[in-house]
Amino acid sequence: MKSLILIGFFAVSGMFAAFYPQVSFEEKESMILDAVVRFLDAYHFSPESINDQFSEKAYDLYIDYLDGGKRFFTEGELAELKPYKTQIDDQINLRTTGFFGLSMDKLELAHARAKVIFEKVINEDLNLSTDLSYETDSDKRSFATDDKELEMVWRNMLTYDLIDRVNNKVQAQQDSTTQKPVAELQIKAKEEMEESYERWFERIEKTRRSDYFETYLNTMTHVFDPHSDYFNPKEKEDFDIRMGGKLEGIGARLTVDGDFTKVSEVIPGGPAWKGKELEVNDLILNARQDDEETAVDFTGMRLDDVVQHIRGKKGTIVHLNVKKTDGSTTTIIIERDEVIIDEGFAKSLILDIPGSIENIGYIKLPRFYDSFEGKVGNSCAKDVAAEVEKLKENQVGGIILDLRNNGGGSLRDVVTMSGLFIEKGPIVQVKPRDRPAYVYDDTDKNVQYDGPLIVMVNQFSASASEILAAALQDYDRAVIVGSKSTFGKGTVQRFVNLDEAFKGDDKFKPLGNLKITMQKFYRINGGSTQLKGVIPDIILPDNYHYIDTGEKDYEFPLEWSEIQAVDHTQDVFIVDNMSALKANSEARIAADENFQLIMENAQRFKDLREESQYPLDLDGFSSLMDQREEEAKKFEDLFDVDIENLTVRNLPQDNEKFTSDESKKARNDEWVENVNKDFYLEETMYIMKDLMKK
Repeated sequence: MKSLILIGFFAVSGMFAAFYPQVSFEEKESMILDAVVRFLDAYHFSPESINDQFSEKAYDLYIDYLDGGKRFFTEGELAELKPYKTQIDDQINLRTTGFFGLSMDKLELAHARAKVIFEKVINEDLNLSTDLSYETDSDKRSFATDDKELEMVWRNMLTYDLIDRVNNKVQAQQDSTTQKPVAELQIKAKEEMEESYERWFERIEKTRRSDYFETYLNTMTHVFDPHSDYFNPKEKEDFDIRMGGKLEGIGARLTVDGDFTKVSEVIPGGPAWKGKELEVNDLILNARQDDEETAVDFTGMRLDDVVQHIRGKKGTIVHLNVKKTDGSTTTIIIERDEVIIDEGFAKSLILDIPGSIENIGYIKLPRFYDSFEGKVGNSCAKDVAAEVEKLKENQVGGIILDLRNNGGGSLRDVVTMSGLFIEKGPIVQVKPRDRPAYVYDDTDKNVQYDGPLIVMVNQFSASASEILAAALQDYDRAVIVGSKSTFGKGTVQRFVNLDEAFKGDDKFKPLGNLKITMQKFYRINGGSTQLKGVIPDIILPDNYHYIDTGEKDYEFPLEWSEIQAVDHTQDVFIVDNMSALKANSEARIAADENFQLIMENAQRFKDLREESQYPLDLDGFSSLMDQREEEAKKFEDLFDVDIENLTVRNLPQDNEKFTSDESKKARNDEWVENVNKDFYLEETMYIMKDLMKK
């Protein structure tokens, strides 16, 4: 199938070249737009007709992306843009960007006007005792009719922000021995607010036209579906780093501090960490490559541009001019190397509830990482297999695989990983558009682990997490435990390089990449996880129990559907006491104070989400916040209390790496401490106990 995809890809690329034998666009934007639209039409699982209906959807989405908070445009300006609401399709078909250019002109003026309004209002004495209110949910507000009304919008918004900041300062000093008067707190809060908004406007001013054009492109791709996206070359590189878990560079995380670039973290094991010279809170003033004479000044530079100057190939050298926290400056020379980012890697522990159930293995997998594009590198399937092997060496009685908050990743690895727990057989069906589904099989007869297995999920477990949970559920191989459903992302994306659309015209390249939804995946029972997600066998309530989350919360998701099931059997471990497991868990949850508090808090979350209007009166606002804080007190320690009867320990095989690396030990200690407060894990241990009785 991979060969067929590649053949199809290059066939379409050839079609592009034939259609435009001497393509010559005046602007790079038109060239990118042409490639994006043609690739979407050629490859998308459910291509949209580019017509007036498409145009209306794209227009509304684009305006929302540009000014979702309704702080910049007025109805008059939108009236000038509105004729294009049914003309975007015409511009797409002509490969012109007139509407985008006009919107940029309008947005630039709107940003400049907003800054003028802000500077005017911030210098006023804002009245913190009015009978007005502020609606924080912009979906419930209309755009300002004119400049005068827009100024009122800003005045109300800044008044609300100031009231919130003053109230926070009042609350913060309640336990202090020195009580500053509210008037003094208000002055300080206003200074901080002014500084915050000035930085915000500076970031807006640094936003490039290309950034907005990418937003415009993604408006169109998101009408196709929420997961088709344009990636500029830098974003694609960052995506590969996130999924591969490693990069080549100096090994430091950076952040913006005013006009400067500050070191926020030195990654353990990286070149900067080994050199011991670069430290957290250092300001990087400029950088010079070893083969260049002139340093590049970073003052006022966008962070992504700074990163491009500092990141580089293994073995190359960069000279950093750094300002230390004591005010001194120094030059630090660092040879770039491979940097492993291990926070998202698989790791394991052993859990006990003494006297009840002991020696249970626990594997946490934050994401399905892999090194893409054929590169040799990290594989979550191999890493999970290694953790399973270590747990088996410790003779654990069962394994809990935690996929909570795992947003997915490598399809290849999820198939391999699922195969660790069955003999062999189908794992997932993948259907391209206009062709029958084909099946990804586990072809390895070996079973790495044949004991009791539980998979933990929640509403943020998506994509590959849902494939694994669904497969093991359909095989009756594992008990799926978690929130009322998983995320509901049942689609498969592939990257295409837009450069392949055109031969020649290298002056415009690289054009970037397009991540396209090319396929939908289906469970081996024929159902899709799209929109519906995976419904756990045993549902544990959480704070989002009454709130819709996940794929169904997006604009324009693909629909749910089903296809023919495929035969699937396994004889490793059959979960055949599900009714008893459910009944026992429901009884424990009903009697558990923590879970009852969760249900109560979930209702509170739902109510708070609907209450979006706030008084523009400091006393009234403070009373409302006091009331909410009082209501929240009973829930504040819910996730911050050690579970007395749950013990958590590292595997003996892992102890050496913690004794030899203080930073790893600190991160591990924090993780172990958090696991020890997880009452969801405690209930899952009791479910495991019942499962092992079968």
